[in-house]
Amino acid sequence: MAQRKIGDVILDVRNISLRFGGVKALTDISFDVREHEIRAIIGPNGAGKSSMLNCINGVYTPQEGSITFRGRTFSHMNSRQVAEMGIARTFQNLALFKGMSVLDNIMTGRNLRIKSNLFLQALRIGPAEREEIEHRAFVERIIDFLEIQAYRKTPVGQLPYGLQKRVDLGRALAMEPQVLLLDEPMAGMNVEEKQDMCRFILDVNDEFGTTIVLIEHDMGVVMDISDRVVVLDYGKKIGDGTPEEVRNNPDVIRAYLGTSH
Repeated sequence: MAQRKIGDVILDVRNISLRFGGVKALTDISFDVREHEIRAIIGPNGAGKSSMLNCINGVYTPQEGSITFRGRTFSHMNSRQVAEMGIARTFQNLALFKGMSVLDNIMTGRNLRIKSNLFLQALRIGPAEREEIEHRAFVERIIDFLEIQAYRKTPVGQLPYGLQKRVDLGRALAMEPQVLLLDEPMAGMNVEEKQDMCRFILDVNDEFGTTIVLIEHDMGVVMDISDRVVVLDYGKKIGDGTPEEVRNNPDVIRAYLGTSH
């Protein structure tokens, strides 16, 4: 894989602990993410991976620790703040509008960027109309990039699962994120769909320069496309480093023994 220029730390997660009642979901987790890298978070089921993403994108507020994004430190943020700052997220369970077309679903990712008020938008006059034309042009570029031109007008609910996942990625890209959080983007896919998704993730990273944080169960995929990997087990960090370092880490090997990966 061609070496991309990895930059300085863009996202720094420090000493995050998260509890639900008496249950510890995350205990004192620290790691950082560098600009332009693909950073994977792996671990067995129940390791706390999705909880970690939920802390980063403001869905959960951790009891301890802080998150620094581009030099600004927060003990907690809400999801809208996170999105406005440039962090977008895809979800394990597709949160798409099934009755709406591919184009309209991806357009919803532009909402944060729309400046004109709802009244002008509804009438589609003056600046609102110009703005909509610009946003549509941007969305059309994403549709071309993801090779889903043939489905632009198709209701998302009628598409096969792999293509729905691509639309979900498109909607996140429509926000023009600096950091993209992908929660199991390849879950439930066949081999061909996984290969396509890998290619799109690498292209997003390469062509848009987007930093990617990725949760994925397919170890082959993780080892192929990640620059660095952090490993969680029962809410604790047990490994952190290059794919090679993580693959040879005895704690990681132990955590995965007896699980089919």
